[in-house]
Amino acid sequence: LTNNVDKLLEQVGIPLAKTKERHMCCGSAGTYSVLQAKTAGELLNKKLSALTVDQPEQIVTSNVGCQLHLGTKSSVPVKHWIELLDQHQ
Repeated sequence: LTNNVDKLLEQVGIPLAKTKERHMCCGSAGTYSVLQAKTAGELLNKKLSALTVDQPEQIVTSNVGCQLHLGTKSSVPVKHWIELLDQHQ
């Protein structure tokens, strides 16, 4: 899904920032953020560092759970990729 979304966003002219470790979990997985709060917080911090390496204007995800979790600590807006696509029209 990620590669398809990337291709679609690039096709409509949305530039993508670089990121590191795209595969890394943000720590929100199901009840993980509730039952393993400390570990989930550590994963969240690592994921945000990886996502902001290129100082993006916003973070875009395809997972609403990740969107909400990342948004709790992100210094930049976190959106679902559909919102980004909708704004670009």
